[in-house]
Amino acid sequence: MESATPVIVAIDGPAGTGKSSTSKAVAAQLGLSYLDTGAQYRAITWWMVSNGIDIDDPSAIAAAAGKPEIVSGTDPDGPAITVDGVDVAAPIRTQEVSSKVSAVSAVPEVRARITELQRSIAASAEKGIVVEGRDIGTTVLPDADLKVFLTASPEARAARRSGELKGSDVHSTREALIKRDAADSSRKTSPLAKADDAVEVDTTELTLAQVIECVVTLVEEKRAGK
Repeated sequence: MESATPVIVAIDGPAGTGKSSTSKAVAAQLGLSYLDTGAQYRAITWWMVSNGIDIDDPSAIAAAAGKPEIVSGTDPDGPAITVDGVDVAAPIRTQEVSSKVSAVSAVPEVRARITELQRSIAASAEKGIVVEGRDIGTTVLPDADLKVFLTASPEARAARRSGELKGSDVHSTREALIKRDAADSSRKTSPLAKADDAVEVDTTELTLAQVIECVVTLVEEKRAGK
């Protein structure tokens, strides 16, 4: 296993499909690095909010896009993220950041900055990496060795997501997810989309263990075929 060819795996899909849990577990099981690209967009959004940048003004967001220094750890067992040296793993998961991340992510200058960061992290992963997000297979790493697109019904996704977001009820979570999907799928720059050569995995009826097993098998098949 140690001498296995480094493999770059792109895992895309909307929120609540089990993307993060699956990606982390697959990376840990296969000894790969892991990158949560959503956390990077949350981190830059958190920085904008904390620094009083007007989230309704794309030009203000664009002007500030290069300022924060975002550093992502790639250990699947403890993926750290810091902004200007501050650990933001907890504050980026708040409802306030969740409600504003689509607006910040839609700004082309923000996407260009974060995409560049993601590509450099993937390029420097010696053993390979699992990168999860919304536009990895289509925009960030179009030459990834394996592309997986996770889907699930809005109901299943809302139930999972409300379990993650403390104190949120399933109905409002479902509404928020549908709104977020619409925003992410319709934005002009790198929308949420399935790559033509991606393998789609519907996780609605699957347990997390089954999804992980499925993706690990896909990666192993890809490696064996090299």
